[in-house]
Amino acid sequence: MLENLSIKHPYLYGLQQDHLIDVDGILLESQTATAFVNMANAASNDGINISICSGFRDFNQQLNIWNNKASGKRPVLDINSQAIDIAKLSGAQLMRAILQWSALPGASRHHWGTDIDVYDVNNVSKANLQLITDEYSEHGPCSDLYQWLKQNSAKFGFEHPYQTGKSGVSSEPWHISYRPVSDTYLKAFDINDFNTVISAADIHLKNDILKQLNQLVENYVYRIAF
Repeated sequence: MLENLSIKHPYLYGLQQDHLIDVDGILLESQTATAFVNMANAASNDGINISICSGFRDFNQQLNIWNNKASGKRPVLDINSQAIDIAKLSGAQLMRAILQWSALPGASRHHWGTDIDVYDVNNVSKANLQLITDEYSEHGPCSDLYQWLKQNSAKFGFEHPYQTGKSGVSSEPWHISYRPVSDTYLKAFDINDFNTVISAADIHLKNDILKQLNQLVENYVYRIAF
């Protein structure tokens, strides 16, 4: 079992959730939860109804996303959110294509409970939300939310880790991170422990991942916008 691996901080890789609390059915790190409630209350005063569509995801949830994309059971999208024909890709190319939008299991910031995907429930339902850039750009249902976040979220400790030209992952205007805690977790991330986790996991493209693990961690874990 991955939960029994000999690593220093299992919660960094989505293998523990003892540090989390429940906020309306979403698991969050405790300080993040308090900061989010404060931010949501402030946004509400400005007519923005911030809701969380994704908070904590454990290792197995991220593994299912990864394996479903690698096996063709779930679409792999390009930078313009258009589906890619993965049959034409090598293993290494497919790995990179998936990483445009989806983190490696064990390397997702959603494992920490400090990072959340948000939307404006006043303008779009969770059922209809696609989490694509157009929804947060001008005239999109979450455009006002995104503009509000850019102006105000840092006051509450939240910032966007994935921004065009500043991060390995494609720009995600819906993804915000509570920096006072997530910065600490990022510093504690250990590539040797991550190697142990990936090596023990039943993950598609494992050989391609392990061959480039150092580079992948540098580009997709450490390379963020702040």
